[in-house]
Amino acid sequence: MPRVKRGTKRRASRRKVLERASGFFLTKSKLHRSAQEAVEKSLRYAYVGRRRKKRDFRSLWIVRINAASSQLGLSYSKFMSGLKKAGVSLNRKILAEMAAGGDAGFAALVEKAKAALAEVE
Repeated sequence: MPRVKRGTKRRASRRKVLERASGFFLTKSKLHRSAQEAVEKSLRYAYVGRRRKKRDFRSLWIVRINAASSQLGLSYSKFMSGLKKAGVSLNRKILAEMAAGGDAGFAALVEKAKAALAEVE
C-alpha cells in the first residue's frame, strides 16, 4: 500500500477548523487541537439551540396570549379550548401577534371563545 502524507487535505481541513474558530479566546482560535474541540462543542450548542428556539418561541407566544386573554376575563387554557370548540384554527404565533398588537380582532376571538364555552355548558 502506498504511503500517504495528506499534505493539502490536512492543511485544508485545519484551515477550515481555524476559520470557524476565529474570534474564540486565546488558544482556541490559534492551535488546531484546542480549536477543533471548541468548534465541535460550538456546533453541538448550535444544533441544540436550533431545536430549543422552537420551544422558547412557543412558550413566549403562550405567555403573550395568556396575558391578553386574562385581561379580557378568560384564562389561556379556557381560551384555547373555546377557540377549538368554536372551530377557529389559528396558530399560536398569529394569536400572539394579535394579542401583542392590541388588535380588536383578538377581543372578538375571546368573545367567540366565551360563547362557544357557554354553549357547551
